[in-house]
Amino acid sequence: MQLKSNWRILTVGDGDLSFSYSIKKYLNPKLIVASIYDSEVELRAKYQNHALDKLRNTDTQVLTEFDATNSASWARLAGQTFDIVIFQFPLIPAFSSHEAFKQSALSINTLNRRLLRHFLNYSQSVALDATGPMLSVITSKDVKPYCEWNLEETLHQGLNIDYLGQTEFDISQFPEYKIRNVDRDKHVKDTRGISYFWSPKPLDCLTLAKPDYLKPSHCSMCRVGPFLTEQDRQAHLNSKKHKQMSKHEDAWQTFLKLPQ
Repeated sequence: MQLKSNWRILTVGDGDLSFSYSIKKYLNPKLIVASIYDSEVELRAKYQNHALDKLRNTDTQVLTEFDATNSASWARLAGQTFDIVIFQFPLIPAFSSHEAFKQSALSINTLNRRLLRHFLNYSQSVALDATGPMLSVITSKDVKPYCEWNLEETLHQGLNIDYLGQTEFDISQFPEYKIRNVDRDKHVKDTRGISYFWSPKPLDCLTLAKPDYLKPSHCSMCRVGPFLTEQDRQAHLNSKKHKQMSKHEDAWQTFLKLPQ
């Protein structure tokens, strides 16, 4: 991930706050504000080791009970604006029961995309300074279910921003950072992390790449290809994997047509 010390940084949903603390300690940016979904009581009960007190000792502002899908949470920024807003390895919490899962009108795939779309929308419309780079960043994994959210193509559909590209996430740049499982005091098994960047502006201050699977010779939705013949393409379109991904995409397009 490419961060600059002269940037004002907001982190969203930073579990045990170890990512924010690493940024503060090793980059010491112009400004960093950290936020978590849990209350302070929940944070202290959930994580034996957390960075809340360390951050407070550096006079870093920490917002608890910050819901990325709720406009009232973003309003708590009280006019503060940033150059970059970062959401690390987002994933909706598990349902409290099987009954709660059955009552949901939306699939797990759509609910996760909804979370990320709200993040993109609110970070751009509320948190980012229009005179700066206006970067919204999501770091995610290259495994299921994360790779099934079509992050690069339709997450920002209808929003006035573009997907700029991506970089490998190198956790060694953040020595204090411990990636957590959602709702559990356990570290996540090391997997490949990718940071995806969006902005309404073309930027030359970052070195970003776009993967080959976004090319017309591939199926970007399934991240496969290239197809050497039309027969290969048709075989993929008829595959179980593509049909499942098409269901996810159809459900997402249906959601986007609902009043937001």
